[in-house]
Amino acid sequence: MADNDRIEGTAKNMGGKMKEGVGNVTGDEKLKAEGKAEQVEGKVQNTIGGIKDAINEKH
Repeated sequence: MADNDRIEGTAKNMGGKMKEGVGNVTGDEKLKAEGKAEQVEGKVQNTIGGIKDAINEKH
């Protein structure tokens, strides 16, 4: 079973991509930056979830 961090991280990454896309279309630099930041946060959270999954598989 996937760790909740992986699920939430993927959702944040996708939400960040959408936010960045809207920022690109509207020319809103703040929204673009927020979207990029959310993507990074989501990727980190997903990585943490992957590490937790790997640890749990060993036990």
